[in-house]
Amino acid sequence: MKITLKDGSVREYGEARSVIEIAADLSEGLARAACAGEIDGEVVDLRTMVDRDCALNILTFADEGGRAAFRHTASHIMAQAIKRLYPDVKLAIGPSIADGFYYDIDSETPFTAEDLEKVEAEMKKIVKEALPLARFTKPRAEAVAFMEEKGEPYKVELIEDLPEDAEISFYEQGEFTDLCAGPHLMTTKPVKAFKLTSLAGAYWRGSEKNKMLTRIYGTAFTKKAELEEYLQRIEEAKKRDHRKLGKELGLFMMSDEGPGFPFFLPKGMELKNTLLDYWREIHKRNGYVEISTPVILNRHLWETSGHWDHYQENMYTTVIDEQDYAIKPMNCPGGILVYQSEPRSYRDLPLRMGELGLVHRHEKSGQLHGLMRVRCFTQDDAHIFMTPEQIKDEIKGVARLIDEVYSLFGFKYHVELSTRPENSMGSDEDWEMATDGLRSALDDLGLPYVVNEGDGAFYGPKIDFHLEDSLGRTWQCGTIQLDFQLPLRFELEYTGADGAAHRPIMIHRVAFGSIERFIGILIEHFAGAFPTWLAPVQVRVLPISDKYLDYAGKVAAALSGAGIRAEVDTKSEKIGYKIREAQLQKLPYMLVVGEKEEAEGRVSVRSRWNGDEGQKSLEAFVADVTEEIKNKENRAAAKVE
Repeated sequence: MKITLKDGSVREYGEARSVIEIAADLSEGLARAACAGEIDGEVVDLRTMVDRDCALNILTFADEGGRAAFRHTASHIMAQAIKRLYPDVKLAIGPSIADGFYYDIDSETPFTAEDLEKVEAEMKKIVKEALPLARFTKPRAEAVAFMEEKGEPYKVELIEDLPEDAEISFYEQGEFTDLCAGPHLMTTKPVKAFKLTSLAGAYWRGSEKNKMLTRIYGTAFTKKAELEEYLQRIEEAKKRDHRKLGKELGLFMMSDEGPGFPFFLPKGMELKNTLLDYWREIHKRNGYVEISTPVILNRHLWETSGHWDHYQENMYTTVIDEQDYAIKPMNCPGGILVYQSEPRSYRDLPLRMGELGLVHRHEKSGQLHGLMRVRCFTQDDAHIFMTPEQIKDEIKGVARLIDEVYSLFGFKYHVELSTRPENSMGSDEDWEMATDGLRSALDDLGLPYVVNEGDGAFYGPKIDFHLEDSLGRTWQCGTIQLDFQLPLRFELEYTGADGAAHRPIMIHRVAFGSIERFIGILIEHFAGAFPTWLAPVQVRVLPISDKYLDYAGKVAAALSGAGIRAEVDTKSEKIGYKIREAQLQKLPYMLVVGEKEEAEGRVSVRSRWNGDEGQKSLEAFVADVTEEIKNKENRAAAKVE
């Protein structure tokens, strides 16, 4: 059999071999680092036998699939340690996740931070024991009996949900055996750098109707230095938590009277409106018109769009004049009604309509998280109606706009192209044309991208933009989706050059995504220390004593007259206290004024970046800051100060 490796080279073997045996044949070092394999694009266990021609990739911790196998093994080590220390605990599920792993357990006694320390100590013993992991399978009925004998009801329920003819796999390490599909490492030995990070509650199978379990989170790395770096990032993230900073900086609040419905405070509104002003500026420049559509529309509209049948559990509904209505969870049906409001010609296309639309979606209370997961938010939607020939150019235009937005805030990003899923609607020709249009636009722009086969929306392929913040975390914000189905459902038309009626193609796209969520990301990205153009308060004037309040007021008035957001600190405190207060508020500029400054019409400038910058004339300072704001310069250091 011929095995094609990642570098394109080919190895031939006369008989079947396991993935780990092939890795060892290639390099002993590679075999030691191997965490999993990938056969023809499918992640497999190192024990998997290769008995046919295929493409094989050996996955290490540097690969996503390898990290998942490594951390999945860590979750089994944690479960084994828990069962050693607390034999009566019942195990539910324990997968790997993006930054680590977790295990859900059913324990009569609540777990504490001290318990986690005990579990960690026992995990270290298991790692030192270098227990080999062995995989075996059982028929479904035997698997159920096996887990019943072990007293694991959650495992029994999972097995019973599998098909009758399913062969159930288990992994054994020492005295511990767990129901698991894998993949896993060969032994427990490599998992030396790990940390249990937190405790949380989690309903069994995510349903509020089921029992609340204890979820223990952890993470694991191959090297201690990598673990320490990660833990430092976690501590930094706690300092930057947008909920904490949002309260300290007076940006937004939450209330028990409206869980998941954020309240923006005056400074938060300055920040939000500055973002919206920027949004309007770039969209007007890129040929968009702005519309506003109603928040409540009737059931017939949502039935036509498909939301009533497929999305109703996430929608808030009401009755008006004995008719069913829904509060919009999305802006697109309203945008379609605007398109339908008058006849359209090919000369009108592309028609780019932007909307800063307030949408409401019912999220479970346990999923709410500050501004990141809310029940109402402003979506910076745009819907572009176009001819098939215009797809490529419109996609390129949207991608350039999103790149401009992310670059302004200092975000790196990567792009994913998601193709036709199994449950798709539409013809093969439509999908091929749309996917080729997206792919060609990305190629023309020189944007590297990863293809997610089968992960598109049911109505069309899409491009997703995943931005990376200053802590290296990724957030999916921007998206470009091609849609054939809504124009078909609503029977949209335009008159072509041939005088006949044609069906337009529709793009759904966002740049910020949710304005509220984007603000949350910005708060954490900049640690609340926003660039001057974005800061809610750009300058605070600090009089040395009450004698200079009048001059401070004149300075602030001059700043405000120039369009600079300024305020005066009127407290009867010493200047050192006022400076510290301004620093805690992460203000870009402080202007200290006293006798000398008043006499000479000057200000003593302190900035967040350089501290004391010396004296300037008021006119010179206004000119400098006005230019900085106009150019949207970013002097803000993205760190906690």
